[in-house]
Amino acid sequence: MDLGRFPIISILEDMLEVPEEHNEKIRNNPSRAYMRDAKAMAATPADVIEHPNAYAFVVDMPGIKGDEIKVQVENENVLVVSGERKRESKENEGVKYVRMERRMGKFMRKFQLPENADLEKISAVCHDGVLKVTVQKLPPPEPKKPKTIQVQVA
Repeated sequence: MDLGRFPIISILEDMLEVPEEHNEKIRNNPSRAYMRDAKAMAATPADVIEHPNAYAFVVDMPGIKGDEIKVQVENENVLVVSGERKRESKENEGVKYVRMERRMGKFMRKFQLPENADLEKISAVCHDGVLKVTVQKLPPPEPKKPKTIQVQVA
């Protein structure tokens, strides 16, 4: 009997943190790391704005300090914004949450950069819980001038 077909088994394996090598033998589902990254990306809203000379990536990051956010370029053309929002430590004994709606945990967004993005001119600023990453555009290539060949008279 193939237990990997039952969703409850998959959920229990994730809760019990069964090693992934074991999971791959039983089921053919995406890895935990892939699912974690997919959830983190889906829960991080962003706007992408094109200006005449730059691209702006605006990501809401309420309650996260600028030094807790990582901005990287992977594979020469993928902008990655990541970090983690940690749960506030309990200060008083006997205090309990009645409702917890704010998302905690890791977040991540990946953006494919256009060919004209200048990877040497990227800046990031976090202000009032909003991260703005600006990627300057490369200047347009100079149009090639036609080569003039002088015709000799014979």
